[in-house]
Amino acid sequence: MLGLLGVVGFIFFCQWLVIHSAAGRLYESVETIPARRVGLVLGTNERQGNGNPNPFFDYRIEAAAALYKAGKVKHLLLSGANPDKTYDEPTTMKHRLMKLGVPEKAMTLDYAGFRTLDSIVRAHEIFGLTQFTIISQKFHNQRSLLLARHYHLDAIGFDAHEVPASVAMKIVIREWFARVKAVLDLYLLQTPPKYLGPKQPI
Repeated sequence: MLGLLGVVGFIFFCQWLVIHSAAGRLYESVETIPARRVGLVLGTNERQGNGNPNPFFDYRIEAAAALYKAGKVKHLLLSGANPDKTYDEPTTMKHRLMKLGVPEKAMTLDYAGFRTLDSIVRAHEIFGLTQFTIISQKFHNQRSLLLARHYHLDAIGFDAHEVPASVAMKIVIREWFARVKAVLDLYLLQTPPKYLGPKQPI
């Protein structure tokens, strides 16, 4: 029983730590968010498992385009997975953003953003960023800001439109465990990015 209580307590501690780390660093309004030179757009699949459009993807792209058009970011770093020729999140993001009026020259693609941790660390280690705006949904931004804070990076988050929990219950549940994994990666396992490679300063 004590062991179970300890596990449950640790899970709730991880939730608190993630939320606390993001306090005062999240924005929902294009008008009020401070301007930063670069926005880091975190990738996800364009389609859901059933083939339908993924609203998480759509809302992040819309948020990134809105920030760029408002002059709140000058450049976008598109970070996502590209494990093989059949799956390429960064290129998909680029094409969608171009359709929304973002010029190709204003975007840099990070093909090795396999995990959020990879995206955050690579933003600094590969692309030379110490200050940037993270663009994703609020729950994801909170976890991302925990990672950025751990690596002493000056990051803020812009919250893309939320997807109702009733539509994305699996994501909500998965996020609880992703936060536990993030804490373990940072403070116990000291997990490195899957791949770094040559530097490409933005």
